[in-house]
Order: sequence, then C-alpha cells, then structure tokens
Amino acid sequence: MTFAAVIFDLDGTLIDTETLSMNSSRIAFEAHGLKVTDELLHSLIGKDKVAGSSILRAEYGDIDLPALFATWVEVARDHFETDIPLKPGTEELLGWLAERNMPRAICTSSSQAEADQKLRLTGLGRWIETVVTVDCVTNAKPHPEPYLEAARRLSATPASCLAFEDSETGAQAAFSAGMHVVQVPDIIPASGKFAHLVASNLLDGAHQAGLLPTPCES
Repeated sequence: MTFAAVIFDLDGTLIDTETLSMNSSRIAFEAHGLKVTDELLHSLIGKDKVAGSSILRAEYGDIDLPALFATWVEVARDHFETDIPLKPGTEELLGWLAERNMPRAICTSSSQAEADQKLRLTGLGRWIETVVTVDCVTNAKPHPEPYLEAARRLSATPASCLAFEDSETGAQAAFSAGMHVVQVPDIIPASGKFAHLVASNLLDGAHQAGLLPTPCES
C-alpha cells in the first residue's frame, strides 16, 4: 500500500515518556495524600486533561484537581528535563521519511507547551512538519478530530495516511478518522480492535505496513 503522509502519536510512540509520567504521577498523588493504583494510572494513558479529570473525580470525589495537576506538571517537568528516551526506531524511521520528503506530523494529547518542550529536549522537532496538540482542537482523542486536522495540514486524505499509536484511545481516534493504523503498544497490551496492524516496535510496524522496504527490496 502506498501512503501520502505519516502521522505519529508522541508519548509512548516516539518517546518513552509513559513510564516517567507514571512515576511522576505517583509522586504527585502521594504529595496530596492520595493512594493511587496502577489500574487507575493505566486508565489515564492517552487521555486529555478533561477526560482525565472525569476519571479522577469519579475515583476521589471533590478533590483539588488544579493543585494536583500543578504538582504533577512540576514533577514531570523535572523528570523530563533530565531524560526523555526515544522509542526504538524513532530516529531511523523519521530520518528515512525525511530523506524521501514524506509529509510527517505529530498528533498528541499533550498541550502545546508540553509538546514543544519534549520536541526541543529530544531534538525530534527537526523531523516534523506540523504538530497537532490538544490545544488545537475542540475534541481530543478518541475523537477523530486531531487526526483529521493533521491530515488537513499535510494536504492528505485521511485514507492515504498511515498512523502510529501506542494507546487504545489514540488508535481509536486514528481508526475513526479513516486512517491505516499501526499500534505499537507501550505499557498496556493492544486489543487490536482499532488497529490494522499490531507491531512490537516502530520499524516492525513500518515494514508490516509496507512503508519501509524489506531488506531484499532496498
């Protein structure tokens, strides 16, 4: 299959931030006297602030969410300033696409400020043409709007786009937008419900999707 553009999720797909984020969240919850389970933290993966707030209010009731989020952001910022590892194959795949002038975008549930910081610290910004953050849309993932906006910016039809995601929430957004979806699960195993392919890493997914040539074809 031939693709006109490639769109990537950021956290958990291109950069290995989900584990750091979970560690940061535990510290923040403990600072506010809240007990938190891995199950609850897993339920927040891929969610934007609005969806996450609903989950937290259902769990804890009327808590001071602005204060909790402020602590969470502060702890995460300290962690991210020192170390944001890339997922395996990130630089190789982005470099290969850039060499061939394949349109590339990021579609993330992070805020613009958060995404800018992560791209600056990792140096990935040089590979990406446009970034759609939660601040750019009315409806966040799992709604298809973020991916539809990314396709629009790249002047590509959704059906001609290949999307890489790690979470169920993100995969659902890309799938609902009508894109070909490769899911590379990070912390939580993929159900495959919203993916055309489930891969062990980015390069494996790119090969399976036909984006990258096999060694005998290169």
